[in-house]
Amino acid sequence: MEIQIVNTLPSETEAIIYLFRQGDTLSDQLSVFTNAAFLKQDFKAEAKQVITLYENDRKVYLVGLGKNPREADFIKILRSFFYKQKRSLPNLVALDLMAGAIEKEWVEVITNGILLGDYDLDLYKTTKKEDLNFFEKDTKLQFIIADAAVEAAVQQVHRGEEIAFTQIRIMDLMNAPSNKKSPQSLAEWATDSGEKYGYSVTVWDEKQCESEGLEALLAVSFGSRNPPRFIQLEYKHPNANKKIGLVGKGVTFDTGGISLKQSANMHYMKSDMGGAAAVLGTIEAAAKLQLPVHLIGIIPATENSIDGLATKPGDVVGSYSGKTIEIIDTDAEGRVILADALSYLVRNHQPDTIIDLATLTGSCVAALGYSAAGMFTDNDQLAQELYESGQQTGEKLWRLPLWDDYKEDVNSDVADVKNFHGKPFAGAIVAAKFLEVFVEEHPRWAHLDIAGTAFGDSEFGTMKSATGYGIRLLLCWLQERH
Repeated sequence: MEIQIVNTLPSETEAIIYLFRQGDTLSDQLSVFTNAAFLKQDFKAEAKQVITLYENDRKVYLVGLGKNPREADFIKILRSFFYKQKRSLPNLVALDLMAGAIEKEWVEVITNGILLGDYDLDLYKTTKKEDLNFFEKDTKLQFIIADAAVEAAVQQVHRGEEIAFTQIRIMDLMNAPSNKKSPQSLAEWATDSGEKYGYSVTVWDEKQCESEGLEALLAVSFGSRNPPRFIQLEYKHPNANKKIGLVGKGVTFDTGGISLKQSANMHYMKSDMGGAAAVLGTIEAAAKLQLPVHLIGIIPATENSIDGLATKPGDVVGSYSGKTIEIIDTDAEGRVILADALSYLVRNHQPDTIIDLATLTGSCVAALGYSAAGMFTDNDQLAQELYESGQQTGEKLWRLPLWDDYKEDVNSDVADVKNFHGKPFAGAIVAAKFLEVFVEEHPRWAHLDIAGTAFGDSEFGTMKSATGYGIRLLLCWLQERH
């Protein structure tokens, strides 16, 4: 499928799509259609509402956007429409971005949503649908745009395509089961991406992790036959003037270890590398788009499994920082591996800003549900920046406290810190306080707990699946602030 930018409706177009907002002008906009009286009664332009009709020997789709659509709304609505229609669309389709007064700024997210409509979850099905869909055939999708906006639209289409292609790769990675995904496969994904898009990747195996003192990462990996990997990525544009550190939790499967999880939803723990996925996707997309930024990505990758060598509750382990950690709960492993990654980043790269992302706590899901991730930072400016980017992209954040009132909950009698406070409340906050110990008072650090947003229910499958959360959020923040 090829996207083209045109300024008039080609005569050979077989179908045309119109996008409409709810509002006072909707009735006037519908007046141009033959059956306007009926349309005005039936079509209210509610979000995802679709009406199909025929005009001038063409199939016409009217798609509702709701009252005040934002980036996330355009993406969700266009993804839904093309996902449902991709096997019935003809070979030449036009999308009229003038009739519904759609501003040129939305071209990128419209493109992004359309291409995500091609994504299917059938990664390992042996029987595929025989007929090719709209995205797989030699088809054309033409955006009808005013002359003055054509040049900008071409650039926005390119950006929307590149981000969508990376999001799809990341969703494949997250949706892969643990027998198809390991710490080594994350390292290979990063290496292949770096070679293709021009950024550097360094991978340490378990022996290098041991020689470098990554004792916390190694402690979590002891129960698995798949050894850990410490993945370091660097993308540097020649015009960059700030260094941004991104850290992502890369647990490719989490049994909980000796503190075993309940079996009911354990199969979803293949998604416990959602933070790593966000970092991988952000750096790949930034490199593809040649954003003028300098990014350092750190991904501690491991499995949290069980055997006779697995770390046990009550064990005390070391860390890259030199601090000792008492393991109260082996299912609080994400913060333990992040401890090594954060310390390593601070001491070896001295970034101007640090953002870590992790599917860290059920407590954050209990507090915020599936609509927003938890944000923890003592830097008000950074908090506002990230909040605004989340509001713009729809990958929302809500700030939770990082007060020292909770500091005593990570104090240990036998070690420098403990990894779990053992109480049925404030779990996300205490996890953030634990991580704070290892950023060594960095003035611009934010921790994003994405447990409720990285993997969830959708109309595109019967089970939970990857959302790609964090990529658009971070790209927006990088573009707006750096």
